[in-house]
Amino acid sequence: MPTKTIKFKNNRGLSLCGKIEFPLTKKPDAYAIFSHVFTGSKNLNATRNISRALTLNGIAVLRFDFTGLGDSDGDFAESNFSTNVEDIMAASKYLEDNYEAPQILIGHSLGGAAAIYAAKEIESIKAVCTIGAPSEPEHVTHLFGLSLSKIEEDGQAEVNIGGRRFTIKKQFIEDIRAVDLEGITKNLKKAILILHSPQDNIVEIENAAKIYHAAHHPKSFVTLNNADHMLSNKDDAYYAAHVISSWVKRYIPIEKKETLKTEKQVIAKLGDVGYTTDIMAGKHGLIADESEQLGGNDFGPSPYELLNSALGACTAMTLQMYARRKGWPLEDVSVHLSFDRSYKEDCMNCIEKDLKLGMFEMRIELEGPLDETQKARLIEIAHKCPVSRTLSATPEFNIALG
Repeated sequence: MPTKTIKFKNNRGLSLCGKIEFPLTKKPDAYAIFSHVFTGSKNLNATRNISRALTLNGIAVLRFDFTGLGDSDGDFAESNFSTNVEDIMAASKYLEDNYEAPQILIGHSLGGAAAIYAAKEIESIKAVCTIGAPSEPEHVTHLFGLSLSKIEEDGQAEVNIGGRRFTIKKQFIEDIRAVDLEGITKNLKKAILILHSPQDNIVEIENAAKIYHAAHHPKSFVTLNNADHMLSNKDDAYYAAHVISSWVKRYIPIEKKETLKTEKQVIAKLGDVGYTTDIMAGKHGLIADESEQLGGNDFGPSPYELLNSALGACTAMTLQMYARRKGWPLEDVSVHLSFDRSYKEDCMNCIEKDLKLGMFEMRIELEGPLDETQKARLIEIAHKCPVSRTLSATPEFNIALG
């Protein structure tokens, strides 16, 4: 997905670092802010995977590092739950000033609790999604173990969280204990989606029940069965994102996009990012692109891959049609194709050289109780599919300005 690295200031003048991931379409359906787990960052696998899946569904996502974490400025020891909420509000202001006001807040674990709190303060937010969020932010103190008493007695202590050392000060404990998340949730009155795994051993499933019962309708709960707290399995993260993207579109206005139109059979329109090209073939939308190694975004097959795809599809269809007409027991066809040309490189030299794919490498798998004579005849027919015959001929091109 197209990604832009950004920096913005919070209300204490600290520079926070984030990334905005945009959908392939020119205009996102909506903007969302993702707030990461306690002591995490914008680059955690779950955060990136969820953001990527949301952009595939038309939602632009700003994921950023809270104060003192990742690439953001500041001292983590001086941050707390309240500063996290303020950082989300600063992210919202950045989007409003530079793009458009966000309508969705998504938070993971303690970031989910902060998202609920921030949603009450950000007028543009219409939907909030929490993933593995605690019903009481103080729940996070169980991560401090025996160090909790030392923090309270000495004013601070070093705590090992996920294999990393963090300084936690008493002000953090006092701030988080003062948070009335239940009261905020009761008065939120915005659509809320709660996602939680029954197998979450960091924030137990009972937390989801408490948030759900405190919230007003419209509210929804979806179980992330067998997922761990961090959604370390990519499939779990993608599932959560697809649920979120489907759910939020019930609560945010979606501008109806005008489809590509042409009096011809196909229209191909280059986008404003790299080589990404939208294609409308009849009623069907496609995307063509180049690989990242060749300067593209790899959002779709290259033109040569599409050409080979057309040949493969036509070959398979032709064989099946022929076998059905003959009453032969052809059960399945797989056509494997390969080529060794780079569309980008060929395009660079198209004026000086007469370029074409010299040979299509094709391997056909036929399934079913066919005899050798039938198999041999089908291979003959493969050479006669309409696309193959078109490629073998020398078609004329009538190109004019539209």
